[in-house]
Amino acid sequence: MWFKNLQIYRLPAPWAFTPEQLEEALRPHAFTPASSNELLRQGWDAPRPNGGLVHVVNQQMLILLGTEKKLLPATVINQVAKARAAEMEEAQGFAPGKKAMKELKERVADELLPRAFSIRGNVWTWIDPVNGWLVVDAASPAKADEVIKLLLKAVDRMPLESLRVQRSPVGVMTEWLQADDSPAGFTVDMDTELRATGESKAAVRYVRHTLEADEVRRHIAAGKQCTRLAMTWDSKISFTLTESLALKGIKPLDVLKETESSTRNDDERFDGDFMLMTGELSKLMTDVVEALGGEAKA
Repeated sequence: MWFKNLQIYRLPAPWAFTPEQLEEALRPHAFTPASSNELLRQGWDAPRPNGGLVHVVNQQMLILLGTEKKLLPATVINQVAKARAAEMEEAQGFAPGKKAMKELKERVADELLPRAFSIRGNVWTWIDPVNGWLVVDAASPAKADEVIKLLLKAVDRMPLESLRVQRSPVGVMTEWLQADDSPAGFTVDMDTELRATGESKAAVRYVRHTLEADEVRRHIAAGKQCTRLAMTWDSKISFTLTESLALKGIKPLDVLKETESSTRNDDERFDGDFMLMTGELSKLMTDVVEALGGEAKA
């Protein structure tokens, strides 16, 4: 298993919190299925079938936030409420007012909720207590914030901070493109976004397109800065670095995929992939931080 997106946070290195302590902290907040009258239910679930809430491989911890959400579109509620309102108007001789219509919609929603479809979602979180990383596999900061909020609720006084670097990712990525160069160990790929800083918010996006140095420099001279840049690290992992210091679109390349063995069972393959992923991503994040001037302490 490989994370697709990295929202990165910092813990003290080493973080002296054992898997057993984390398991105990998460247990009161374990996931249980939503009742018939609940729209949303979240809680910590077992990363592996029949396992505990904390899965550990080589000191690396993996936890899973489970979410169950009921699908009850507003259009369906409005449609049913409109039909009920028409029946009321015919029976009483006048249409329900604004307040009555609001109450009618609320009653309709309560009636339909037990029949609504449920969607299950999972968000994975990797904790590296040795090197002090906490990484949420989420495409958006908002989704990662949900995980962090519930984790801080479970683990009292968890010393968690956002990752900070000495130099702005936007400024550094723009410099790389302007110099037509990349930091040691990295290569620049063919996807990027350049965006103006003024009110116009004009943007140019390259997708699987060769970045012509002179053309890119003209955009930079016109006031645009790089907000997303696709890169490859050590010929092993491709990713996109964003202005918010998130790493997106993580893809292990063939040199890593060749290490997989088809002879292993599911549990062995899962643990082997997790160990490989954490080892490589830990080095990748360290090199990204170094390329951005090093870590900035609070």
